Amino acid sequence: MARRVGLVGATAIGVGSMLGAGVFVVWGPAYAAAGNALGWAVLLAGLVAALNAGSTAQLAAVHPVAGGAYAFGRAELGPWPGFLAGIGFVVGKTASIAAIALAVGRYLAPGHAALVATAAVAASWALNSRGITRTAAASVVLASAVVAALVAAVVAASGGPEAGAAAFGWSTPWDDAVGIAQAAALVFFAFAGYARIATLGEEVREPARTIPGAIGVALALAAVLYGALALVLPRALGPALADATAAVADAVEGTWLPVAVVTTAAVAAAFGSLLALTAGVGRTSMAMARERDLPGGLARENGRGVPALAEGAACIAAVALVWAGDLALAIAMSSFAVLLYYAVANVAAFRAAGAGHVAGWRMPRTASALGAAACVVLMASLPAVAVACAAVLLTLLAAGRAVLRRART
Repeated sequence: MARRVGLVGATAIGVGSMLGAGVFVVWGPAYAAAGNALGWAVLLAGLVAALNAGSTAQLAAVHPVAGGAYAFGRAELGPWPGFLAGIGFVVGKTASIAAIALAVGRYLAPGHAALVATAAVAASWALNSRGITRTAAASVVLASAVVAALVAAVVAASGGPEAGAAAFGWSTPWDDAVGIAQAAALVFFAFAGYARIATLGEEVREPARTIPGAIGVALALAAVLYGALALVLPRALGPALADATAAVADAVEGTWLPVAVVTTAAVAAAFGSLLALTAGVGRTSMAMARERDLPGGLARENGRGVPALAEGAACIAAVALVWAGDLALAIAMSSFAVLLYYAVANVAAFRAAGAGHVAGWRMPRTASALGAAACVVLMASLPAVAVACAAVLLTLLAAGRAVLRRART
């Protein structure tokens, strides 16, 4: 695929993915799990994200091809670990597309959320099919607007210097370790957007330099914003935050910042995230189809070098989830599947560093091992229903791959 995306475009795609997925969706469920320890949950999620980002950046510099941890897992660990990473990404991010599209629907037309969500998914597919430079350009504009709106929202909703104490309360991390871990796993749903940068490895200029730089900048910016919101939102909303479906908009109500500004930013952020998610899922599906882990037709590119058929298949599946699924369950299933993806990435980075497969950025092997262990802990902390649903789906897909491979043989 042609290398058209530079540092600014790659960073914007990562920022757009993270902000659209997390800021306007995840705070209610996360606060319900962690309560006044929400700040600790965000710190834990950020730490796990940083470990995963380091491993991902190292691998993406060595293997600058489409597919992210699917390609990394195949190259470093073998076909089956690669397949588990790839199918975890596809399942998790398809659920993310559905969840974020529903967020758009609930902000714009709560009574017709599924219909609006379907239109948003279709629009994302249509724009992505025009080419990755269109996706990057749109992401730059959307990410810039959303960051500005969120900074204004934090300032407007902050109740003074005591906001930080209110967020952390008198809780210590060990008072409710299970609740903090579960909230961190949910907040990780918001941090995971930087993976879109790695899945675009085949379309990024100077990947050994651009990919690590873009991942680092995008993750740092998102971490600062998430940390600020974790301090401010509990102070502004109190226990009502657990049931809030539009937490940031609720927090600025009655302040100098119009709620319409936050609503507009929420829709823009969610649509920017949809653009990046659709691009990432399409390219991972394309990479899997090239290796016959998915139907070969999904590897086809249109006249603009875009795997439009693979993107379309993911969008159709997401629309089905929009009409049949539950937002909280979709977030939890997405977190489980994506954490599996990153667990494989960390193990692959551990092996690559040991084998000397390094180009530029090098992740310490102990950090990669810690990242893999942290992913497993967060996966186990998620609600049992979500874990069971995701595990059954992934198992069925793995069994289907085995049957098809045997039939071909």
